[in-house]
Amino acid sequence: MLCLGRARLVYNVLKAPVSLCLLYSSFSSSISTTRFVPRRTLSIMANSHKDLFEYTSGNWVYNDALRHKERRLAFDIDGLCRLAAESVNRTPADVVNLSKLAEGGFNRTFLITLRDDFKMVARIPYPITVPKFYAVASEVATLELLRSSGLPVPKIYGYSPESDNAAGTEYIFMQFVRGSKLSDVWPSLGEQEVISVVRQLTQLESVMMSLSFPAGGSLYFTKDLEKVATGLSIPLEDERFCIGPDTRLPLWYGRRSKLDVNRGPYLSAEAALVAGAHKELTYLKRFDQPLLPFRRERRAGYQYQEQSPSAHIENLNLYLLIASSLVPADPTLGRFCIRHPDLQQSNIVVSRSPDSDCQVVGLLDWQHTSILPTFLLAGVPQRLQNYDDPVSQSMTPPSLPEDFDDLDGPRRTRADEVYRDRLVHHHYVTSTEECNKLHYAAFTDPMYALRSRLFQHAGSPWEGETFELKLALIQATERWEALTGGGVPCPVEFDAEDRRETRKLNEVQVRADRFFETWQNMVGLGEEGWVPTEDYEDAVAFFKGRKEEALAGAKSAEERAEITGHWPWDDIDEEKYM
Repeated sequence: MLCLGRARLVYNVLKAPVSLCLLYSSFSSSISTTRFVPRRTLSIMANSHKDLFEYTSGNWVYNDALRHKERRLAFDIDGLCRLAAESVNRTPADVVNLSKLAEGGFNRTFLITLRDDFKMVARIPYPITVPKFYAVASEVATLELLRSSGLPVPKIYGYSPESDNAAGTEYIFMQFVRGSKLSDVWPSLGEQEVISVVRQLTQLESVMMSLSFPAGGSLYFTKDLEKVATGLSIPLEDERFCIGPDTRLPLWYGRRSKLDVNRGPYLSAEAALVAGAHKELTYLKRFDQPLLPFRRERRAGYQYQEQSPSAHIENLNLYLLIASSLVPADPTLGRFCIRHPDLQQSNIVVSRSPDSDCQVVGLLDWQHTSILPTFLLAGVPQRLQNYDDPVSQSMTPPSLPEDFDDLDGPRRTRADEVYRDRLVHHHYVTSTEECNKLHYAAFTDPMYALRSRLFQHAGSPWEGETFELKLALIQATERWEALTGGGVPCPVEFDAEDRRETRKLNEVQVRADRFFETWQNMVGLGEEGWVPTEDYEDAVAFFKGRKEEALAGAKSAEERAEITGHWPWDDIDEEKYM
């Protein structure tokens, strides 16, 4: 199962016999929330082969065996080392070590060391990574184009988007960027260093987003795309490159990867807006079956009843009726551009020394990069934004509390964290306003967030719910004149009762989400229930204990059946959601 933000599951407090609020308040101890996982150096001796092939960086509280199976990949170690050496004009005898460097959501990376201490990175996609050929080929072409444009991305030494090679797997060999992950040094940066790094990031975004493209989709070398998608390309001025199918995950998730649907290239902003919705309609019509919501914390809001896809089909069709009106009147906001798909601290490498500023020297992980209209790519990066805070929302310059020096340890730490979050958000926005005016105009458009929600919800895989798309559609009808500039009548209408019921359901699910997030944070769970290996047994025991408490407090057989059948941290059959 791919990482699509599914680790947000909690037993709904409105129906649970023992409310999450009561369980939360009864905690007598907490499980470690430490998420730092040290890199592990693994030799290429035979007894370490399992570690090279297996995911070893953590466990998952539910569906742990499935998650590990999805990430297990055996490959020919000697073949990989030989190919790596050849990619830099060396011999296999020059390879002195292969060690695991990192494990992400879709790839495993290895550090290959050669004689004279030359280091390079080998990146191998997991079996679950889709679309495999397109994802590898597109990332390589993206890195090459961005590097030639002066951006600090790794140099490519060699690659194969196919597994028919000496290593028996797809791979990318790339430059080892020397420095520190920003995530490792972020807590120790001073205020001026934080401001400097944020400014550098906005300047780099200005460079990449200024690149011009004739269409939307994802970037490829023409020679690669010709192998698998003849006729599905738009050439760039540099004819080595072309634009082809969009590699965004929702377009390929599960059985969707087998569908013959349009995934680009997109010749217009409207074509980009509708591709995801058409894909999902095709999927639902072919695999039409009622489902319980995958997010089990939300099932109580539906009285634990399976949901028909017909409602989502109806809402997708309503979205298609208004899609053309979502394109902003300003034509510059519909211009196709490229942007990092996940600009977070762990994908940023910095160089830091006592006598110089903290310099951004590498931007990593460009897999699944899309070329889309500016208004669809815009926004403060998720890990840098602080929109939940009213001070950040108002763009008031942040400051520490007047009594900061008098605060005790915990309150002082919390005040400093709040200040840091506000500082990052404020300087990202103000720096973008200064050096990337088109991007600033896009994400400060009052309708930016609504357009983005409509686009995302219409293209996301259906997992038993449609209220988020429906709520966004209702908001679009209510703000139609502001959204479109007026002059075009809205083709969609909802009656008062429909609007009321949708908002009521939204309130129920927001509360369930909030309680779930509290539990996740306290226990230290990450994506899809991920937890550091050293905390795994404690986390499993914790949720087992909470389930037993809930069952003991159940007032009826029906309540016990609801707990047993829908507990969020039990294993779940995911096949029908694919």
